Amino acid sequence: MSRQQRDALDAMLRSAPRSETRPTPEEQRGGFTAAVTRPVPEGVAARRTVLGGRPTLELEPAKVSGRGRLLYLHGGGYVIGSPDTHAGLVGELARRAGLRAMSVDYRLAPEHPFPAAVDDGLAAYRELLAAGTDPRDLVMAGDSAGGGLSIATLLAAREAGLPQPAAVVVFSPWVDLTLAGGSIRSKEGADPIFTEADVHAYADLYVGAGDRAHPLASPVFADLTGLPPLLVQVGANEVLLDDAVRLAGRAGADDVEVTLEVGPGLPHVFQHHYGHLDEADAALDRAARFLTAHLGAGRPGADRLGPAR
Repeated sequence: MSRQQRDALDAMLRSAPRSETRPTPEEQRGGFTAAVTRPVPEGVAARRTVLGGRPTLELEPAKVSGRGRLLYLHGGGYVIGSPDTHAGLVGELARRAGLRAMSVDYRLAPEHPFPAAVDDGLAAYRELLAAGTDPRDLVMAGDSAGGGLSIATLLAAREAGLPQPAAVVVFSPWVDLTLAGGSIRSKEGADPIFTEADVHAYADLYVGAGDRAHPLASPVFADLTGLPPLLVQVGANEVLLDDAVRLAGRAGADDVEVTLEVGPGLPHVFQHHYGHLDEADAALDRAARFLTAHLGAGRPGADRLGPAR
């Protein structure tokens, strides 16, 4: 892995201009779109559809292994981001795993505060099951707020009596809107993207005066019993490091199969930088293998499902 690549990425992220006044949500959305969006990968077809009543981007690799489906929830602090901003990242994960992916455009705050995003995640998950998708053929993934939302969606599904999917992967998950993790402060200088004030502002917009410790807003405080195998990937240089570490610990304490990977010297959702950062490509490959390894568990012939590509 390249120290030179990590240093170049850190310098590039730190060079982004920061306004002395906090931008409006609309301004943040425009800036995020310009900074993050990458094209759909070559060999992946994209089409627009609807899932759970919400606009959805379906991404289908040319080479699909078996019947597996991936439900993806994008990041952006519950305020910014969309399936379009994440089309490159989700397409890469789908391509490497050989899975059809559905990336949902869930409602954003402050126009639609908590629990609108959870309601949309659950509606999408419910519709996939109602349409005949075997939960053993279904996996989930998400990054940042979308990582927390993925866990919250599965908690809501559990409470609704729905079966769990085969596995879930989260990149740099935001799972504590109370900001109780020590890294929110201790990693502020190391994080080239976020400050504590940035994260606090997103929490204000999403939850407002509501209960920030609610388990569907902050899944790190939830009972995770019964959730599927979980892979958590996080960078060491991010204020949300402790969110990931504590989520993995909570999952382990609740008897959930969990794998935690901490990448030294890496920023928030470093997987976005595939093709330019060796660690990003390696992490996406491991995430793809994790998802495909759990597909079809318990079904006859499951071991014949194709490996990740």
